[in-house]
Amino acid sequence: MKLRFLGTAAGGGAPQWNCGCPVCESARAAGVSRTQDCVAVSGDGTAWYLVNASADLRAQLLATPELRPPPGTRDTPVRGVLFTSAELDHTLGLLGLREAAALDVYATACVHEALTTAFPLQAVLAGYTRVHRHDVRDGEPIELAGGLRVTATVLSAKRPRYASASAAGNSVCAYRFDADGRSFVYAPGLAIWSPEFEKAIAGADVVALDGTFFTEDEMGATRPASGMGHLAVREQLPLIAARPGPRFLFTHLNNTNPLVLADAPELAEVTAAGAAVAADRLLIEL
Repeated sequence: MKLRFLGTAAGGGAPQWNCGCPVCESARAAGVSRTQDCVAVSGDGTAWYLVNASADLRAQLLATPELRPPPGTRDTPVRGVLFTSAELDHTLGLLGLREAAALDVYATACVHEALTTAFPLQAVLAGYTRVHRHDVRDGEPIELAGGLRVTATVLSAKRPRYASASAAGNSVCAYRFDADGRSFVYAPGLAIWSPEFEKAIAGADVVALDGTFFTEDEMGATRPASGMGHLAVREQLPLIAARPGPRFLFTHLNNTNPLVLADAPELAEVTAAGAAVAADRLLIEL
């Protein structure tokens, strides 16, 4: 199994274009740039699947050798896209794939509904290419190309701001990928470390966790991390330290999170717990 982290930032990237917070200012000065959340997974190194499709997707694909078309062809190693949620920063990039001969899109029924009603992304794409919808159900494995198996675990019912209040449901999920006895879990929208999530990561080799906010009050007392559907990194560290075995990596970093910076003092806490922070373009072979 191969994993390529295409982007590791939350919506807006890091630094964010309209933000002058201390982290963004330090990132600009140091030339640090993280693109928005997306990872590519392959069971055989040939057939690849994207998890989320950020607005930065075109640049991410061009920067990734494994995802380039074979010379002399109009083809792609990308076999499908899986959504962990219907959030804009996870889905906007799908429009950039409209030149594909066909698109296989995997998501929960709730996410598909949001992308056909409140944000009719799939209807727009249907005018350019064939969109094949695949419903993902909690705990039910799906066989993918290249010997890859994926199983979703519902994490929360957090809905995108653009969706109506009646759109609650299985809106956010994690994915576990298995191939040849190796496994990878991707959970950029972890709201609570539940028994179901504990089961999903059991025996995993690599677990990518929600690194949106380092602390619960990072955005101020009126906008706690938990209120936005994210379990703060500092809250996760004791749980990680008690579970040696997997390689834990944080991704989906908000532009305010000091872990955006390679010299952040807070990295010492992460390292002490046995975890690390994923970087854009990080390649892992299992």
